Amino acid sequence: MTDPMANEPDEPSVKEYDARQLLGPKGHAMLRLDGALYTLRITRTGKLILTK
Repeated sequence: MTDPMANEPDEPSVKEYDARQLLGPKGHAMLRLDGALYTLRITRTGKLILTK
């Protein structure tokens, strides 16, 4: 029997982003999903907050 995990590619299947680079110097960005607008921001303590 073969191991299904043995054929996985070396690269991760989920993309990874640096939040500080993604959100820029102001530390926040607007994201749209199915017509709804969300704000993603970095708090003063370095945590991420997503609000609608």
